[in-house]
Amino acid sequence: MQDIIGQIESLTAAIEEKLVGYRRDFHRYAEVGWTEFRTASLVARRLQALGCEVRVGQEVVKAEDRMGVPDPDVLEGHWQRAVEQGGDEAFLEAVRGGFTGVVGLIQNGQGPTVGLRFDMDALGIQEVQDEHHRPFREGFSSVNANVMHACGHDAHTATGLGLTEVLMHLRDHVRGTVKLIFQPAEEGVRGAKSMVGAGVLDDVDVLLGHHVFSGWALGEMVCGMSGYAATHKFDARLTGVPAHAGASPQAGKNALQAAATAVLNLYAIPRHGDGATRINVGQLTAGTGRNVICSDAHLVIETRGATSELNDYMCERAVRVLETSARMYECELQLVPMGGAQSASSDEVLAERVKEVAESMGGFAFFPCSASGGSEDITYMMKRVQERGGLATNIGLGADLHGISRSAQEGREAVLSPHTAVFDIDERVIPQAVQLLACVVLDLMHRDRG
Repeated sequence: MQDIIGQIESLTAAIEEKLVGYRRDFHRYAEVGWTEFRTASLVARRLQALGCEVRVGQEVVKAEDRMGVPDPDVLEGHWQRAVEQGGDEAFLEAVRGGFTGVVGLIQNGQGPTVGLRFDMDALGIQEVQDEHHRPFREGFSSVNANVMHACGHDAHTATGLGLTEVLMHLRDHVRGTVKLIFQPAEEGVRGAKSMVGAGVLDDVDVLLGHHVFSGWALGEMVCGMSGYAATHKFDARLTGVPAHAGASPQAGKNALQAAATAVLNLYAIPRHGDGATRINVGQLTAGTGRNVICSDAHLVIETRGATSELNDYMCERAVRVLETSARMYECELQLVPMGGAQSASSDEVLAERVKEVAESMGGFAFFPCSASGGSEDITYMMKRVQERGGLATNIGLGADLHGISRSAQEGREAVLSPHTAVFDIDERVIPQAVQLLACVVLDLMHRDRG
């Protein structure tokens, strides 16, 4: 394995500048979930150019399992923008309409199928335009208004392309199949379920995910992230009847009253003794004027639970509250799923194996996993692999631009927090991740074969 590690290090070093270029290009042309048309088409073109078998669009995305898909006119407008911004014509048609998943296959003989997931989407944030912000200063900040890579998915996508190139150079060492899964719409936990529904994970024996983090220094690592909260994200639309609030209030059916009743009672749902549960109404929009009985209300809601069962408990009771509130005021209720994730944990035996490989490479400091209360839709993929007898882990890698350690108590105000307009990373994490994942893949394919 040491000989292979040396080859991987050399191959990765030779493409470091290219990897940074990939990341900066994706950062400059950021695209939100289900509109990653340019990104997905360029990923597919690069995989094909490297010699992979490529599957794209509805081959790898199940239409009815997508959640939170923008309206058709929005999708089409972003598709046209991708054409103008240099998307690949050969693949753009396949992803049109919000089918922005891509899978690349590297196959060589008999052996396990190792899947690796890379998310591609950005966030709906306007990136700061300031000389103190490196992407702006160096000319790769997002050119698309109110869209920004503020969570590192640009680096994840670049890592996936770099890993593909390294493994194609070492194809003779591959024993089995490497499945490179480029996933849309992770933000809002909307995309993984659709790729699971399309069967992308059904033949995967081992699944590896990874995520870069600010607030962890380069080289700091969690080999198996766990404790993800399950979540349901949905919109509730209440429809009543408008009326003049002074002349004929009795003729109206007040959607705002129904919504207000629902909000108060949603927060009153009893918590569960078996573990943490959460509910939040993040937005309530209703009404047209002070003298008009409100006919329409829109609530943006999420539930969470430490387990999928606890999350289901919260969601079922939330739906009951909404239905009852609608009946009280004779309003119609429509519920629209917008996202979701399951609870999941990394397999300890696989996390330990990742750690052993990282130790043989050197340069890593290891931290235990600590649950954040957040959610991640790779859990759908992890669960499918684990249910079929396979193993899965999601790896955390430090990428703080200022080198701030996860263990540091001071100086944390300088951390460029994710999901903010100033987010940025130490780009050295990209070749590091390529090397680590390549070493783990080949270790999985060789060590058990003697």
